[in-house]
Amino acid sequence: MATAANEGEFNWDEATQGLVLGSFFYGYVLTQVPGGRLAELFGGKLIYGIGVLMTAVFTLLSPIAARYNFTLFIIVRVLEGMGEGVTFPSMHAMLARWIPPLEQSKFAAYVYAGANFGTIVSLPVSGWLCSLDFDGGWPLCFYLFGFTGIIWFAFWCFLVYNTPSSHPRINPQEKAFILASIAPQDEENNIPIPWLKIFTCVPLWAILITQCGQSWAFYTQLTELPTYMSQILHFDIQANAILSAIPYLTSWWCGILTSIFADWLLSRGYLSLSTSYKFFNSIASIVPSLGLLGVAYVGCDRVAVQLLLALPGAFAGAVYAGNQMNHIALSPKFAGTMYGITNAAANMCGFLAPYVIGRIINERETLGQWQLVFYLAAGINIGANLFYVAFASAREQPWSRSQRMNSIN
Repeated sequence: MATAANEGEFNWDEATQGLVLGSFFYGYVLTQVPGGRLAELFGGKLIYGIGVLMTAVFTLLSPIAARYNFTLFIIVRVLEGMGEGVTFPSMHAMLARWIPPLEQSKFAAYVYAGANFGTIVSLPVSGWLCSLDFDGGWPLCFYLFGFTGIIWFAFWCFLVYNTPSSHPRINPQEKAFILASIAPQDEENNIPIPWLKIFTCVPLWAILITQCGQSWAFYTQLTELPTYMSQILHFDIQANAILSAIPYLTSWWCGILTSIFADWLLSRGYLSLSTSYKFFNSIASIVPSLGLLGVAYVGCDRVAVQLLLALPGAFAGAVYAGNQMNHIALSPKFAGTMYGITNAAANMCGFLAPYVIGRIINERETLGQWQLVFYLAAGINIGANLFYVAFASAREQPWSRSQRMNSIN
């Protein structure tokens, strides 16, 4: 029960709150690589669908577990993260089987920008539900989104198929076009993975490092921006939730428009695929980082902070035309596994960034300490992008081609 208007039901200190936030990511990171590989073996439809259903069920159970036992709540959060962890790698495995190369940026934006759209909807709705003046308002967030996930799963089972060849309602001309545009899809799935060659692939390391930089900046905003707006800018919980959603709204639109433009440049031959990846990845890393530096510079100017988060932050959406589809170019066959590797590393920032930021702030909610947080996020993001520009590639790797040809022969 709340004891004051600004207190919550659970009297958790900062260390406990950090454990709650981080527990989801412990599970999330754990299933990244298995999720990608299972999708390659058994199809992305099954793995992705089960992952979302599992996440929805444990989301529903979260308020019950939190009120019953803290240890049980942490276990539920870890299991929820494990369900969510298979989703992006398994979707990547599906995209490798569905999307022609010259349309990958656009369709990646359509698919993955859905995560931004979900944040746009969930932050204001959650803020509104939490602000309701009755006991138990906050659990409604978990119940609403949990039930929504279960309903979504029913539609997913009926509408989605693993490959164009297995879809009973696809237009025959569309199916022929897709199959002619991408690598053969009927090869055996149980080909041994060349783990050593994957882990020593420098272009894959370039993707991994830039994803870590972008994730550090992303999780700085996702997990710490609401605290900054509350403690430094003094927004109430409902205004805080709405304003925190603005960067995701602008990034959603910019991501789609930028990816359409990137595919147009590729189709006209104005950019090579490698140059396109590097150019748009640089936009996605550098421009939002400049916005974070601007936030650190303007201090407590509310209007300036909102503009610097919304306008430069929009360009983070260019990542869909940047590194996001680079895995498929390196190896269509093992795209899911490779995405699992890089996404697992990147999402370790989900608990590393809050931990480091907690050490920086350390109960000193001052503008100077928060400026260090934003400087660090911007520096990591820009530095990681420089590594990507230097070492990224869009060429299918020899070990991928040899594995594919061996399976066909």
